[in-house]
Amino acid sequence: MTGATLPIAPFETWTLAKPVTMGAKGVVASQEIEAAMVGAAMIEAGGNAIDGAIATALALSVTEPWMSGLGGGGFMVAYIAAEKRVRVVDFGMIAPSGLNPADYPLTGTTGADLFGWPAVVGDVNFHGAKSIAVPGSVAGYALAASSFGRKSWGDLIAPAVALAERGHRVTWWTTMNVATEAALLGRYPGSKAVWLPGGLVPTMAADIDPVHLPMGNLANTLRSLAENGPRAFYEGPIARSIANEVQAAGGALSEADLAAYAARVVEPLTCARGDAIYNLPAGLTAGPTFADALANLASFSGAAPDGDTYAAYAQALIDAYQRRLETMGHAGDVGDRSCTTHISAADAEGNMVMMTTTLLSRFGSRLVLPESGVLMNNGVNWFDPRPGRVNSVAPGQRPLSNMCPMIATRDGKPWFGFGASGGRKILPAVFQLASFANDFGMDLETALAQPRVDVSGIDRIVHDGRLDQATADALNAVAPSRPWTPTAVPSVFAIPSGAFIQPDGTCLGGAHIHSPVAGVATA
Repeated sequence: MTGATLPIAPFETWTLAKPVTMGAKGVVASQEIEAAMVGAAMIEAGGNAIDGAIATALALSVTEPWMSGLGGGGFMVAYIAAEKRVRVVDFGMIAPSGLNPADYPLTGTTGADLFGWPAVVGDVNFHGAKSIAVPGSVAGYALAASSFGRKSWGDLIAPAVALAERGHRVTWWTTMNVATEAALLGRYPGSKAVWLPGGLVPTMAADIDPVHLPMGNLANTLRSLAENGPRAFYEGPIARSIANEVQAAGGALSEADLAAYAARVVEPLTCARGDAIYNLPAGLTAGPTFADALANLASFSGAAPDGDTYAAYAQALIDAYQRRLETMGHAGDVGDRSCTTHISAADAEGNMVMMTTTLLSRFGSRLVLPESGVLMNNGVNWFDPRPGRVNSVAPGQRPLSNMCPMIATRDGKPWFGFGASGGRKILPAVFQLASFANDFGMDLETALAQPRVDVSGIDRIVHDGRLDQATADALNAVAPSRPWTPTAVPSVFAIPSGAFIQPDGTCLGGAHIHSPVAGVATA
């Protein structure tokens, strides 16, 4: 057999399904089911979908902490039933005011980051203190709660406090995620102490007794925020501790940066297609690129997507991506390491929430601050390290991010919403899911199960291996395309979830099929 060509064996061979779930009072879909249960319980206790999403996000800082947390940022798109309109809460990260672009010299090679940027000496834009941007999550959750929620801040954060006091529930998914980043986590004492106890990757027990991993001082920080309010993250002892520890490690984040941070409620970017109005975040997100691609997408007449449909998706998205990278950034007009998480929620009153929140890379900067127990983001990695670009590293600026939570309204009422994690894979996923529902009339379960293509590589396509040869041929006419049947690891396609509100007010939630701990909880 020497010199013979071996067939490529599949990496995963199981057949998976996750039926859509209906809730009488509401639904919460999350990439981690324990956190989704926290959100659904908040709705059951009299909260609305906004409360459910926020409680879920705070719980995720313990149950799925490599994806999001107090040290991150993001965007919420919400249909507010009381106002009969969609609002956006922008809590994106910002570069520290004292950041020095000269601290990110190029090596002349390609970096190890998510985006294929040129490598920076020491990868300091990718991990460690110099990669940390000003976090916005706590401010964003608090602003959304005070503006549109019903429950108190203390109510919303209490479950996260209890979870942190108990510790992170270790699953095989924990083992996989920690093992993937163990080399970098091991470089930082605070991270090593939490995530590599005894120098080893945490594992589940051989029996059914749960294993809980202590989270350092995170419980103390969450308890302080519960007692003193969310502003305590940005002013006072917690903020001072965060800034001092980041600066001691060589980063630029300061107390002044934290004190100056404010989340904001803004209007959505809207675009129409058929009976639907798509509501998206504007500015330095994937929202404008979604609108760009949509403007160049022909109408479809078939009953189901075919090869021409997928080729049209690919061409519209590739063209939009090229314009995005050439023109969008703070100076412009407007890998499987992604750690973003997405929450979808809806309630019987007609509120709907799509919230994407992130540390950017898996485990963000990989830096857990020992005094606060907070795992910090690596938001500086969103910036292009090359000088003179529209999205170049610069102090006090907002980077170009890939988040794209979307709510579709019809006749002024919420119809469906989708969002995803996955870096540049997010936009293609949300774009196609919206089309599946709107152009082809798919229900939530069918849409989430429908094969998709990913064009985030821009000059190449990856298509779901379940698509037929005619579709593969049509895609190859747009750009070179290779098949990949969806797997849990690696996540070659994005990890979406969504919610529908039926005409009779029934709420439906659906989670990503191939993510083992993603799920929907109901109230």
